[in-house]
Amino acid sequence: MLIKKINVEKIFNGKEFLFNQSVFIENEKIINIKSCSPECTVEKGLLIPGYIDIQVNGGGGFLFNESPTLQTIKKIGEAHQLFGTTGWLPTLITDSIDKMLQASDAVAEAIRTNLPGVLGIHFEGPFLSKEKKGVHSESYIRKISADELAILKRKDLGKVLVTLAPENVSTDKIKNLVDSGLIVSLGHSNATFDQVNIAIEAGATGFTHLFNAMSAFTSREPGMVGAAILAKNCYSGIILDGIHVNPESARLAYHTNKKLMLVTDAMPPVGTNQTSFNLFGGKVIRDGLTLTDSIGRLAGSALDMHSAVSNAEKMLRIEKSEAVNLASKNPAEFLGLDHLYGTLAIGYKASMLLLDNNGQILSSWIDGKQIR
Repeated sequence: MLIKKINVEKIFNGKEFLFNQSVFIENEKIINIKSCSPECTVEKGLLIPGYIDIQVNGGGGFLFNESPTLQTIKKIGEAHQLFGTTGWLPTLITDSIDKMLQASDAVAEAIRTNLPGVLGIHFEGPFLSKEKKGVHSESYIRKISADELAILKRKDLGKVLVTLAPENVSTDKIKNLVDSGLIVSLGHSNATFDQVNIAIEAGATGFTHLFNAMSAFTSREPGMVGAAILAKNCYSGIILDGIHVNPESARLAYHTNKKLMLVTDAMPPVGTNQTSFNLFGGKVIRDGLTLTDSIGRLAGSALDMHSAVSNAEKMLRIEKSEAVNLASKNPAEFLGLDHLYGTLAIGYKASMLLLDNNGQILSSWIDGKQIR
C-alpha cells in the first residue's frame, strides 16, 4: 500500500507543538510522525487537527430539511470543507417523521459510501419546548413515539445526536436513548436547573448552542445556562459569530468550564453570496453574518468553522492551540471519536489542515485523502 509523507514546519498535535516533522500516512491513518532529515524540504506553516462541526443545517445554497438527500449532504459538505471542516453531522431541525426517515436514509447512504467527513446525524428536535422553539416550527414539536424511537436507534447512521428538552422527555426515555448508544444534548428548553441535572444523571452529556433557546441564568434560578456551565462532565456547543452570544458571556462560560465546542449552526448561505432562503414556508434574510426571519428571530448562522476558531482566539482571549481544541478535540471527545479524531498521532485518522503563517487554510485532508 502506498505510504504518503508530508514534511511540515510545525505541528500542533492536540497537546503540544512539534517542529520540522514528517507525517507518514497509509490508507486513512497516520502511521508515524518523526523529525525530518536535515536535507528535507518542509512545507511552511502549521499542521493542525481538522475541525468537527456537530451542528450543520446547510451550506453551499442547500438546506438539509428542504431536501434531505445524499446529493444535498454532498453539497453541504463540500461548502464547509472550504473552511476546514473535516468531520460533521448533517443536522435536521424539527420536522415531520417522513423527513426524519428521508434524512436517516440519506445519512446511512453517505456512511455506506464513505462520503468524506460525514460522522453521523444530529436530530435537533422535534422533542422540544414550544416556549423556547426559536424558528423551529411549532406544528412539528411533539412527544417521542415508538416510530421515532426506531429511527433514532438505527445502527447504520454513525453517531446519532439528538437535542431534546428534558421537561418534555422523561428521564426513563433519556436513559433508554443513551443505553441504546445515542448522544443526548439538551436545548430549546425552558427546564429548571433541577430538571436539567436530573437529565444529566439520566445520561445527557451535551448542551445545544449554549445561551441560545434555553432557560437563562438568574439570581434565584440558574436555569439550563447555569446547569450547563457547572456541568463538568458535559460539553456545550457555542456559536461564536459575535451575534448569538456576547463575547464576555462566552468568555465567562469558557473560564468556568473548558468543555466548550465551537459549532456553526450553519444555514444555506455559508460558502455562497446568497442573501435569503426559505424555511418552513417563510423567508430568512441575510444581513452580513446575521440571519433573521420575518419577525426578527435569529435563524441559524452564516458562520464557518475557521472563522469560529479565529473568533474564539479573539473573543475568549485564548491561544490558537486552545481555540483549535474547541473545534477538534472537544467535539471528538463528545462524540466518542477521540480515539480517531482531534489529535495528530500514530493510529489516528489523517484529518487535518495546513495553515499558512497568516492562519489561512492552505491544504486539508479527510481520512488521509487530500481535498484541497
